[in-house]
Amino acid sequence: MSDRFATATGTVPVVAPESRGARLRRFLRRRSRAGWSRVRSSVPHAALIAVCAVGAYWFAETVLGHHQPLFASTALLIALGFQREPKLRKVAEVAVGCTVGILIGDLLLAALGRGLWQATVVVFISVMVARFLDSGATFTMQMSLQSVLVVLLPAAQGGPFARSADALVGGLLALVVTFLSPQDVRRGTARHLEGLYDSMATVLRDLSRALRQEDSRTAWMALVACRGTQGTLESIRAELEMAQEQATFNPLQRRSRSFVSDAANAADRSDLAVRSLRIVARRVVSVLDEGAFDDDHRERLAAWFDDAADAVGILHRSLVEPQAEGRHRSLSVARDALGASASRLDPRELGGGSLHGEALVMLLRPMMVDLLEATGAPHDEARAYLPRV
Repeated sequence: MSDRFATATGTVPVVAPESRGARLRRFLRRRSRAGWSRVRSSVPHAALIAVCAVGAYWFAETVLGHHQPLFASTALLIALGFQREPKLRKVAEVAVGCTVGILIGDLLLAALGRGLWQATVVVFISVMVARFLDSGATFTMQMSLQSVLVVLLPAAQGGPFARSADALVGGLLALVVTFLSPQDVRRGTARHLEGLYDSMATVLRDLSRALRQEDSRTAWMALVACRGTQGTLESIRAELEMAQEQATFNPLQRRSRSFVSDAANAADRSDLAVRSLRIVARRVVSVLDEGAFDDDHRERLAAWFDDAADAVGILHRSLVEPQAEGRHRSLSVARDALGASASRLDPRELGGGSLHGEALVMLLRPMMVDLLEATGAPHDEARAYLPRV
């Protein structure tokens, strides 16, 4: 019989500690897998950066006639960064920071000359100008870095402001690439919406199971899972911010504007619905601990939670429809499904005649109104599905 270790909830087998060599090998395997995963996912963007950096250098050298226009490639590489889906504001901020920093360096170089004390003055003035123009730390860093390089590196052969023109070429090309990148703005948002609605449906089904089994621990675990959706909501907002930038400025993404609008509305209303669902889960824990329901009303509420989970699944499938016409038809189906669940939220009928039960049903009503509004329904129309109390 193997040795076991006693814990507060029982016993578990005693596991021999790993040797230092085994821990090192496991660490290296984990880092290698993560590294190769990053490499595979970054190949398209790495190729884009390489082509654009050389293209900016070629343009400044061939078209503008500048000698060794390194700042064109440098500005582009810094502005694009190494992210598969750069945010427009960040790219613009870094591109402007690089260009203005080099321009300040050129101006001060012409006025003060070259040297160490001049470099100190240049960096100080660049930082002060950057802090005046923008509060971002990235903007300040880029301006000061580029300006001090201008002062310390050998003078350009193309004139005092050739390097400023090179940086402008690199920054503009980075912005053009960001504007016209053929990325699918729907993919990231749809993936995070799937995670959110899958979590909501799981919580609703767990609450149904908790009612059927009279198990408040299951309801408590559902509450914990519901609290864990906050990170998904934040990811959705970040994806939507980027998608809205692309849909607004990228002419190739005009067809995505309808999806972005629908997804933004759904995310806002679903955020409120999730907040209500957390309160509902806490109330289910309370009513189960109090024993406030008889078997009949517990079964009715459990069935309602299952139906609501099905309706949430329909809402998710509707939102990820690629075509606007099909999406709006599907959202109408989701509205009917959610409305059917909302129409059953009569505190007297579903609440079991107890104060705790009726309070639980009343908490479900605003959650369903928010979910109905997530389908695009106006507030008055969403409220109209609820029975009068």
